[in-house]
Amino acid sequence: MYVDLETIKLLWPELILVLLASWIYIGGTIQPSRLGWTLFSLAGYLISGYAILSGETQLWPGGEMGNAYVGRGPLAVDYLGHIVRLFAVGIGFLFTLVTSSAARRELASELLATLMLLVAGLMLVARANDLVFLFVSLELVSIPTYVLLYIGRRDRATSEAAVKYFFLSILSSGLLLYGLTMLYGIAGTTTISRLNGASSLIGLAPVALILIFAGLGFKITAVPFHFYAPDVYQGATNANAGLLAVAPKIAGIIALIRLVVVAMPSVSDVSEFAWQLTIVLALLTMTLGNVCALWQQNIRRMMAYSSIAHAGYMLIGIAVALAASGSYGGISATLFYLIVYAFASLGTFAALVSLSSEQREISSLEELAGLGKTRPLAAAAIAVCMFSLAGIPPLAGFWGKLALFSSSIRLAFDAANGSMAFWFILLAIGGAVNAAIAAAYYLRIVATMYFQSSTIEIKACGRNTASLAMGFAALVVIAVGALPRSVISETERAEAMSAQPRLAIQQTLSTEKVAASNPAPGVRKSASQN
Repeated sequence: MYVDLETIKLLWPELILVLLASWIYIGGTIQPSRLGWTLFSLAGYLISGYAILSGETQLWPGGEMGNAYVGRGPLAVDYLGHIVRLFAVGIGFLFTLVTSSAARRELASELLATLMLLVAGLMLVARANDLVFLFVSLELVSIPTYVLLYIGRRDRATSEAAVKYFFLSILSSGLLLYGLTMLYGIAGTTTISRLNGASSLIGLAPVALILIFAGLGFKITAVPFHFYAPDVYQGATNANAGLLAVAPKIAGIIALIRLVVVAMPSVSDVSEFAWQLTIVLALLTMTLGNVCALWQQNIRRMMAYSSIAHAGYMLIGIAVALAASGSYGGISATLFYLIVYAFASLGTFAALVSLSSEQREISSLEELAGLGKTRPLAAAAIAVCMFSLAGIPPLAGFWGKLALFSSSIRLAFDAANGSMAFWFILLAIGGAVNAAIAAAYYLRIVATMYFQSSTIEIKACGRNTASLAMGFAALVVIAVGALPRSVISETERAEAMSAQPRLAIQQTLSTEKVAASNPAPGVRKSASQN
């Protein structure tokens, strides 16, 4: 595939982060200043965000050009990639505040630079239009995660968590690579927006789909690829557990949208198998995650099962998008839910970091007892995030769950989808029941903070940057809950544009079938002569 200079220019925001990360690695060996490199990193994210906005503002004016899918070699230049890149920069900015607060002074520059590389990987995943490019981008998310887990804290539990995540992540990458290889064999191209079904290997499509789900299911902690999460979260630091809850899930969900929703239905007639598989995974994932979280006493372990359950909710939107090409809002609901989940999880773990110290991490639920009196701001931020994750109105999480469940119900009640109605009604009911189950353990955290007496005194640890991230995340959850339409309209626009490649491919395949069944008179004549 030919890559010209114009394509490279589209990657300036990512190149800025990679170059600045390299500078931090080198500079940190000379001047290990945690505050200085933190400010340098924050400035880097601001510059990268400005580069995204200034370089692409003319592409999204709101007219026809803003609703067109533009493929440039290995890059997908569309509104989906645009908003996900901005979202990744914002998440990187906030996690820099959290990480710098929790980092040991001698490793601060390494942590900040590695986080910057991870964010660059997320941005590249959002723009991937090539199978090889997508795989390399996902690895640029995974490899920095190994490093962050290992250097987060030097003890046996952290080392065990890093090793578990490393080996299982290698296995998932192998499964994903096998799936992508089969997809290439079926389609005859590595360009995602040009995949087609013209191949004698079309029977491999379900196998490729299963392998892709297996590889990406590890990243989003979907059943049965979730089993590592509770142990790894428990052994990691609060900052790294928050990163695990957010970053791999962003990468996995966006990759699923690019590969499974946009590409796979065009490869062959696997849509029915795809949405059936996704429904099963969604129901199993959210049920297991919520039920297992009910009796957890370790906060990070509880949040690990919570992360598993939220992956199940997001798969509802993926199933809707796979089942029908109509405008039911599956991708839009998934993107919206991903955004509100990320900020609520970030706010929760940022609060835990602000309450912890280098000598002692907040780990058990009983350590939060009486927090409403001793640390009222931190308790209020955690409560807001817990209410949002539980889906209690009018916070952002409520609108996210409503968008997901209503997309499933709209598809079920469309007369054109009569054969699928039962399954998507079951999916919406299963989601609602699981939301009620989840409320039990989220509200238990709030009750512990406000209605139990404090047994352990938690003093201010001077982690002001983590407190800033905590406050900002909580305010985003409240603001999006008050004005959900402002974000939903952006995700709906991204969904409309992500469907363009699939519709174009379907039209092309239909045209080719008509041409094959009605050959030109000259062609028919020459065939009869032969």
